[in-house]
Amino acid sequence: MEPFKSFTAVAVPFDMDNVDTDQIIPARLMRKSRRDDLHGTYLFRDLRFNEDGSEKPEFILNHPEFRKARIIVGAKNYACGSMRIGAIYTHYDYGIRAVIVETMSDTFYRNCVKIGILPVRLDGAAVAGLRAQLHQRPGATISADLELQSVTGPDGSEHHFEINAFDKRCLIKGLNHIGLTLERVTEITTFEDRYYQKMTWLRQ
Repeated sequence: MEPFKSFTAVAVPFDMDNVDTDQIIPARLMRKSRRDDLHGTYLFRDLRFNEDGSEKPEFILNHPEFRKARIIVGAKNYACGSMRIGAIYTHYDYGIRAVIVETMSDTFYRNCVKIGILPVRLDGAAVAGLRAQLHQRPGATISADLELQSVTGPDGSEHHFEINAFDKRCLIKGLNHIGLTLERVTEITTFEDRYYQKMTWLRQ
């Protein structure tokens, strides 16, 4: 997993409340493999594209200023609904590295940490203020500093966010569940050697 310490990128304002996981990735696309390198195109698929595959010009990610957005600034209850892992894969494969919202589903939050996306919860006024700035200055950037636990808006204002120490460590060091396990590889090997010495029949 790619470590996350600080990140500055174009941010897109997403004003919708209650964005559910079926809007993020429609259920019919859940069976698609990530190996086809198309998962990024599934992000907000039915909101971004018409049935014939043409873009909907009114959708904000299709605006020229926001095509390179790598940070989403949402609203309330982001990624609600069914628990589908594809919702996080589409964000990551599109290139999103931070999601800043007032509230998001706990499952989405946990999956963000596991894949290397920084999930940030700020109070409603702060998030609304960031979105307003992004609307006023399309293509503006936002900075997210995990070590300082702060988000800096286009106007230079700083907003502190909370994150527990374990999640912070995993993101900064780029540790997913496999990485966490490999940190204990010496202890695991020592245990296995000792175990096999007692249970010699296991090696037969």
